[in-house]
Amino acid sequence: MTIAEALAYRVNELLELHNFTQYRLSVRSGVSQSSIGDIRHMRNKTVNIGLIYGIAQGFGMELPEFFDSPLFRNLDD
Repeated sequence: MTIAEALAYRVNELLELHNFTQYRLSVRSGVSQSSIGDIRHMRNKTVNIGLIYGIAQGFGMELPEFFDSPLFRNLDD
């Protein structure tokens, strides 16, 4: 799994878990809907850690909690 795939799966997983829409996450996180959509649909190969921090904050979590998932183990380049 690539980092882009892991990020997409994690954001989608958390959206479902918290029962958030992409719009609601955007409002709570301050990250644009288009940036969230790009992550969710793996449209970019790299993502700024600031965006991930904002998304994590939108879910009410810190970065370590966001990345505490089996999705981020044994990633490919």
